[in-house]
Amino acid sequence: MTLFAEVRNCSSAKAPLVLLHGFGGIGALWAPVIGRFDADRPLIIYDLPGHGGSLDADGVGHAGVMAKGILADLDRRGVSSFHLCGHSMGGAVASLVALKAASRLHSLTLLAPGGFGFDIDHQALGRYAVAAEVGELATALAAMVAPGHVADRSVLERLAGARRMPGAVDRLLAILASFLVERDGRTGQGTLPLASFDGLGISTRLLWGKLDPILPVDQASKIWPGALATLVEGAGHMLIEEAPDEVVAALRDALAED
Repeated sequence: MTLFAEVRNCSSAKAPLVLLHGFGGIGALWAPVIGRFDADRPLIIYDLPGHGGSLDADGVGHAGVMAKGILADLDRRGVSSFHLCGHSMGGAVASLVALKAASRLHSLTLLAPGGFGFDIDHQALGRYAVAAEVGELATALAAMVAPGHVADRSVLERLAGARRMPGAVDRLLAILASFLVERDGRTGQGTLPLASFDGLGISTRLLWGKLDPILPVDQASKIWPGALATLVEGAGHMLIEEAPDEVVAALRDALAED
């Protein structure tokens, strides 16, 4: 089964912006960001393998498997070059897409990406993975955002709809297990080969919430030389919803490089 993606205006001569959501999300969660772009902006907004409309698509697995799946789908769509942005697990996937196909990227924007350090609140992600109703999702997301931020009702309803699909929760738990590792009696996440990114020549921007409770903000210091890193005041892990203005500003700078 092929990946599901919402595709907008890709007949344009401009390179499209490809958006990859985080663990447990769906492409529709990019709404606060894409609503701030001009209507003619070329976009490809994926449901990652094992999520939403791509629940049974090829490429379900850890970030490396998903990266191969995304590239294969872009090839199928005839997309030769693109801008790329990924959040959390989608940031790890985006990073590996960049590593595999650097010559095709106009820019790379990472929002609190996975794989930049061992530490991760995997227990909070586990509670998020099994939450299937609006109230459960609200509680799970409250542990992922800055204090005082309340998830939008429409976000919760969209997520609940995706979680009610047969097999959705089991698939998320399997994906979560695929990127967790054990070290010295502790559970954490596998890490990216960050030294390999230095010298790729891809214009890269990194955003990280200073109050991120899932991935410690000090992991932002691991970004390779030449990247522009921005620490977002008052934001937690869910930057798409918590800090859409900052995300859009970074993406507009990236897209200006066309």
